[in-house]
Formats: sequence, C-alpha cells, structure tokens
Amino acid sequence: MTATDRSIELINTAAQAAADKLAHDIIAYDVSDVLSITDAFLLASAPNDRQVKSIVDEIEERLNKELGAKPVRREGDREARWVLLDYVDIVVHVQHSEERVFYALERLWKDCPELELPEEAKATRGKAEEHAKLQAAEDDAADLGGDWR
Repeated sequence: MTATDRSIELINTAAQAAADKLAHDIIAYDVSDVLSITDAFLLASAPNDRQVKSIVDEIEERLNKELGAKPVRREGDREARWVLLDYVDIVVHVQHSEERVFYALERLWKDCPELELPEEAKATRGKAEEHAKLQAAEDDAADLGGDWR
C-alpha cells in the first residue's frame, strides 16, 4: 500500500505552510505499510514555543482554506512543545527543537519511504543544527561579555 493522492496533497500543503513559517527540518514519511491508522507523517520543528504555535496555526489554516480539511484531533496545544494534528489521512507533528532531538521520531520511521516535498520544505533540512550552533555562539559571546564588566 502507498499513500493516497489525498494524503500527498495534504502533506505537500502542510509542508509548504510549515516552510512559510520558517519551520526546521521538514520531512514526511509514507507509513501506510506499517500503520493502519494513517498514510503519512509530517515532522517539523522550531526553536521556540511561539514559533511552534505559529507553524501549527498556519498548517491548520491552509489545510482548511485550501483543501477543506480539519483535524479530528489536536494534542499538545497548551505547552506548544509538541503539537500533533491528526487529519486521519496524515498526522502532523510540530515539535520544539529540543523535543525533536530527544524523541527522534525519524529513527522510528527511517525504514519507511520518504515522501517528496516542495522545494521550500526540502530547503529547511539542517536548519535546526544551524540554529543550535548560532545560539551556542551567541551564548558564548554573552558569557564572555559578562566577564569584561
């Protein structure tokens, strides 16, 4: 079995919405062979809670407006550390970067075929690592600055 045309349409729209809100490391897997509950998973992350929420809101709005799709379930809203949107055909996981590293969902689904995504979504690969290095450099600079006073 493979992901349906509807699933792929949902995944691509959600991936584009996430990319437009500057999500990091957007990736999608066809999980239809290993799970009977859904066809595909979309994973995306962001470096802070506010951005996680922004990405989730954009995905929900675009899927509703462009494809008439509404999630049957939404979890993890209050903390905005890991929000799950269940559209039956697809499940979207938007995680804070720390949760993404800790839970490493990619390891669970690495044997599943990766779905082709829009160019803007593919361009987000490696952004979390880039952001973490930049943040570490800024933190180091701030620590050094504190010693000079």
